Amino acid sequence: MKKYTIQKSPFRVPTTDGKLIEEHFGEATIPSKLSIAHMIAPPKWSEPFQVPEFEEYTYIIKGKKQFIIDGETVILGAGESIKIEKGVRIQYSNPFDQECEYISVCLPAFSINKVHREA
Repeated sequence: MKKYTIQKSPFRVPTTDGKLIEEHFGEATIPSKLSIAHMIAPPKWSEPFQVPEFEEYTYIIKGKKQFIIDGETVILGAGESIKIEKGVRIQYSNPFDQECEYISVCLPAFSINKVHREA
């Protein structure tokens, strides 16, 4: 049994909103119980509200990111992190003038069928 796995070719998730998503581990790459993705959200980016079936941990590398969590607005900057519980209504966005770079970890792994984005 191999004792480690190195990811040299993360899966670049196709997007239409200008956001870069590189999944290193998860359902689209090397299957695992969790997913790890490197992301860059462009200025003025946002996505629909969602109620995921997974916990999501976010670590901000550069810039700022806004979270609307059950109606409460939280803004994090570089060096800060947050854990969002599963089953919580949330919207992720970058309403600011500079891009936001961050790492996202989902447990269990992210799946479009488990995110439940609103129309």
